[in-house]
Amino acid sequence: METVENKYMAIAYKLYVTDEEGKDLVEEATLDRPFQFVTGLGITFNEFELQVKDLNKGDSFDFTVSPENAYGEYDEEYVIELPKNIFEVDGKFDDERVVPGNVLPLLDSTGNQLNGVVIEIKEEVVVMDMNHPLAGEELNFVGTILEARPASIKEMEEMAESLSGGCGCSGEDCGSCGCEC
Repeated sequence: METVENKYMAIAYKLYVTDEEGKDLVEEATLDRPFQFVTGLGITFNEFELQVKDLNKGDSFDFTVSPENAYGEYDEEYVIELPKNIFEVDGKFDDERVVPGNVLPLLDSTGNQLNGVVIEIKEEVVVMDMNHPLAGEELNFVGTILEARPASIKEMEEMAESLSGGCGCSGEDCGSCGCEC
């Protein structure tokens, strides 16, 4: 198949991380709910796209991506202490949601949403880990290409809309994306 810059792809895969005890399944995109994206739009990290973009419908794959080509190395500097008062709701610390192990959405100084994991709650601060949960991990992807073809203008527009925070369905076919337009 010829290389196409903006290719619509639907992929079923299993994502494993490897540790001293073997492989652990951490994510799965099934045949019923495949990972769908258009190449060239930056929807997934570069190395993943490079590995699958030239494959054809029906092709299988099994490749490993190093931390530096995925979510980066784990960085202790991304473990930060935030004042407890930023976790207050109606003047009271939110002790139902702010508990160790929970993932919380936060905003940076420019309004970008980031997710952080609560590590510890101290008297005056909450210790948050802002590393991606898979930072420092080698990622092993095993799967099959379900669809690989040139993307339509409509598909590229819908992907761009979803990247900007919309659902992309324009209210016409609600339900297929789970939105409530």
